[in-house]
Amino acid sequence: MNEVLRQEKKYLLTAADAQSFGAYLGGVMLQDEHNGPQGYSIRSLYFDTLNDGDYWDKMDGVELRRKIRLRVYSPSASFGMLEMKQKEGPYQKKRSLRLERGDACQLCRGEYEPLLKYREPFAAECYGLMRYKCYQPRTVVEYRRRAFIAKENRIRVTLDSQITATEAAWNVFDPNLVQYPVLDPFHVVLEVKFNGFLLSYIKDLVGAVNRSEFSQSKYCLARSVGLRFQA
Repeated sequence: MNEVLRQEKKYLLTAADAQSFGAYLGGVMLQDEHNGPQGYSIRSLYFDTLNDGDYWDKMDGVELRRKIRLRVYSPSASFGMLEMKQKEGPYQKKRSLRLERGDACQLCRGEYEPLLKYREPFAAECYGLMRYKCYQPRTVVEYRRRAFIAKENRIRVTLDSQITATEAAWNVFDPNLVQYPVLDPFHVVLEVKFNGFLLSYIKDLVGAVNRSEFSQSKYCLARSVGLRFQA
């Protein structure tokens, strides 16, 4: 089980600004090892309670809240990462557990018993919570990410584009998953993730972007579109 505690800030950029900003970041920060010319793919299945409690906690700005998701980096991946993000004041705590592909597939079907075979206490915690609060698969969200790292303070700056989703199918390993856009292709989400304090040169870089903070999560973006279709 892996655990990180950090602060996160998000901004909405135009695609043109993101292109120039990414080029500049590449000159002053380390490239993530998974970055290709177009970054890398991330696909996440989000779970929520029967009454969409986590979604509404986020939309209502509840101080203490959580998200549970299953993340893969390719439909052909041999594993999935079960992750729980918890908002605690200005900080985000993220815990993650690597699951075998077969076990991850069962979670996609709302079957959580495979978690009982993992020894980590986090697995038992997720199993108990997801069964007690009747968590169900809700939506799959996919996007392209370019990531940059400052080794001095474990700072990550990411640019996320081509954000799509579906609420009609939940198998994150399906190579032919049909999705719809939840953010127009002319915008990119900039995220800055840091522990403790933000280094001054990165703070100045972000300040130069001159954009207001963006409060929507990708999960809420996807659910908002889906709920609007259902209205």
